[in-house]
Amino acid sequence: MQNKRIVVIGGSAAGPKVASRARRLDENAEITMIQKAADLSMASCGYPYYVGGFFDDRNQLLCSPSGVVRDSNFFLNAKNIIAKVSTEVTKIDRKAKTIDYQNLITGEKSSMEYDKLVIATGAVARKPPIPGVDLDGISTLLSMPDADYLRKVSDEGKIKKAVVIGGGLIGIETVEALHLAGIEVTLIELLPQLLTFLDKHLARLVEKYVQTKANVILQNGVSAFLGENGKLTAVKLNDGTELPCDLAVLAIGVTPNSKLAKDAGLEVSQTGGIIVDEYMQTSDADIYALGDCVEVPNLITNNKVHAPFGDLANLQGRVVGENLIKGNIVKFKGTIQTGVCKVFEYNAGTTGLNEQNARKNGFDDIETVINASLDKPGFMNGNLLITKLVANKSDGKILGAQVIGPGDVAKQLAIWAMAIQGKLTVDDMVNADLPYAPPFSLAIDHSIATAHIMQNKLRGIFTGISAEQVKEKVKNKENVIYLDVRNPDEYEQMRVGIGERLIPLGQLRKRISELPKDKNTEIITWCKISLRGYEAALILQANGYNNVKVMEGGIMAWPWNREK
Repeated sequence: MQNKRIVVIGGSAAGPKVASRARRLDENAEITMIQKAADLSMASCGYPYYVGGFFDDRNQLLCSPSGVVRDSNFFLNAKNIIAKVSTEVTKIDRKAKTIDYQNLITGEKSSMEYDKLVIATGAVARKPPIPGVDLDGISTLLSMPDADYLRKVSDEGKIKKAVVIGGGLIGIETVEALHLAGIEVTLIELLPQLLTFLDKHLARLVEKYVQTKANVILQNGVSAFLGENGKLTAVKLNDGTELPCDLAVLAIGVTPNSKLAKDAGLEVSQTGGIIVDEYMQTSDADIYALGDCVEVPNLITNNKVHAPFGDLANLQGRVVGENLIKGNIVKFKGTIQTGVCKVFEYNAGTTGLNEQNARKNGFDDIETVINASLDKPGFMNGNLLITKLVANKSDGKILGAQVIGPGDVAKQLAIWAMAIQGKLTVDDMVNADLPYAPPFSLAIDHSIATAHIMQNKLRGIFTGISAEQVKEKVKNKENVIYLDVRNPDEYEQMRVGIGERLIPLGQLRKRISELPKDKNTEIITWCKISLRGYEAALILQANGYNNVKVMEGGIMAWPWNREK
């Protein structure tokens, strides 16, 4: 019986995982991997950190866990996989079951037969068709050559001003990398907020922090890149502002690199993603596709989404590698789009649906809460976390969580990601048995405390109000008593500054008479994180006040300037 001939197109993350898994399950299969780039198995999510100088050895982006560079020799000697680099597949002939390819260095053309074909062609950076976009000094950060160029810029220290276009994950990470190189950076975002996976309130908190490191311009786009002698000199914005700069980095997202598949007649969605089933099989039974070039189901909405994440590419690679050898026996069911990024000393991430996306996808009967607290005790140098949780009102099913702050955001997201995939409810989470010791967590972990707040809200024990809603009430000059229940020294150091009264929690019972006698008066309470604000609300309710709300997250979640 002839050995199975497997050809993998693409050698970044998904392709090598497919080839390696297939080899582990079948020693005799003939496996060839064809990569357009010069490098293989690149840790592309590490590019910003290489540019930023977190490490200096470029090969660390290409190494195995044991420190061996994963080049063609590595794949041949360690895995008996033929890896052709600097080689582009130009055509797939599905009827003949062949591919045509060309060596990009020598120009030599050839073809190859396959029994099973895998497409892992990744994504391409969006490049807007605006004047000057091809000037020298304009780059993306999607490839090793991009990372090499920006690291060279960083090391040389000649560039003083840069503009980053796009306030998503890559844009934010690029801002940090360039800032660490001593470059003055301006971040441009066309939308009203950074990091669109966050709801506006949390995004505004991130923006406030980023503004301490870089210039941030929202709701403005680029109309032209200006230059002299073919070299970038400035970026012109839609409002006519010109920003002098020597470097511009485009980080406005990516689109699936599906042209090869489309030209071969494979089914591709309107947004460009290759259509695959739960086995990662395309419309051709002998061709699989995975990674950044495909669309997969969102496990909460069941809608197909483009989810270009390195971890998902590797997970899909394991599935495809096994199905190539064993037949379709394992499935990749989909994603809940969990993601996290480092923002200087801050962190931000999401899992599942934010409030905006939940409502957009028909989840109208939802509740949200915001919790601000430390990730571990203050005596262990705990850092702030701010979490927004989204759940169904009717059954308490958890739909999504967003977490920001200098604390251990990734741990919190991991907890919520597993809760969502396990279809857990708020009631399941309130007594979750998580690891506890002071170096790692509060006695009641931040995630469990968030679930407690949500449970109180769903039961009607707690009535919350967001900082945005409070701001709107102030703007509309509504008849509201704003009550800060912290201590006087805390109040003097920092306060919201919207005309609030100060009555410390310990004095509230004795000073109830200072509040309006009308028990229908709307009163909004808070403290630093609103734990004391909640206790104050309960005291007021016990004394007959029936329109009391707690500003969720307290002063630490107030996303505008505060008085000092």
